[in-house]
Amino acid sequence: MTSQDYSALQSQLAALTTEAFRPDLAEIDHLPTLEIAKIMNGEDATVPAAVTARLEDIAAAIDATAARMARGGRLIYAGAGTAGRLGVLDASECPPTFNTDPSEVVGLIAGGPSAMVEAVEGAEDSAALAAEDLAKLGLTETDTVVGISASGRTPYAVGAVEHARAAGALTIGLSCNADSPLAAAAEHGIEIVTGPELLTGSTRLKAGTAQKLVLNMISTITMIRLGKTYGNLMVDVRASNDKLQARSRRIVALATDAPDAEIERALAAADGEVKTAILMILAGIDAPAAERRLAGSRGHLRGALTAGQ
Repeated sequence: MTSQDYSALQSQLAALTTEAFRPDLAEIDHLPTLEIAKIMNGEDATVPAAVTARLEDIAAAIDATAARMARGGRLIYAGAGTAGRLGVLDASECPPTFNTDPSEVVGLIAGGPSAMVEAVEGAEDSAALAAEDLAKLGLTETDTVVGISASGRTPYAVGAVEHARAAGALTIGLSCNADSPLAAAAEHGIEIVTGPELLTGSTRLKAGTAQKLVLNMISTITMIRLGKTYGNLMVDVRASNDKLQARSRRIVALATDAPDAEIERALAAADGEVKTAILMILAGIDAPAAERRLAGSRGHLRGALTAGQ
């Protein structure tokens, strides 16, 4: 990069609210620890309001995502640094929480898996790298790609959205600055303006918190729309350890009020599938019949219950 290029980049960064300097915090290192904690907590408390201001944009993006996923599409996050790590984190939580296949919700981070724990120099500056990563996934028109970037200008995130949109996929751009190139490139732009950080330019703070809140909404509400829950119960939870097995039993109990012995029998017959066990108990049917009903309702437990009435 030439000195002229660096000068241009510095000008771009100086215009971003996430990079703004807070003169009122210039002496923060002289303050008592409790006072710094109070200031930081006060800064964090402003984030939910910034998210609230964009709930209509978030809801529209979620409805569009759920519609694509209902047709067999995937949810793909793409970002660099903290933003990329948050996407990978959200994607990795979906299989145990909603029993999704790891290929259904995917997190791409600039520089590959090693970038989760160690910065890969220059990876975030490549839009072409994002296109390559998406091409490896065999992107289709039923997929949704969410570009994540606090600045809203990261080439990897912008490049991912541009490539995905050209391929006909649904695109969402999540940033923390207004009028961002990322939002402009996406079909659904979500700009959560969190303002200057406690530490100048440290967007793992308020911007990172805002991104985490929005990603929580995108994945969770999409899965609710896809029938992965029954009320607020995680009926598609994958019981892969002792804690989750205990949670599975509790979910069946909360949904059915059945005695322990009946719950154990149903879960055993359903091969541990919580949704199937609940339907068996509430509808008074065996496991094969429950599985057929669930298949007929595309996995929606409420629909399967209604079908038998």
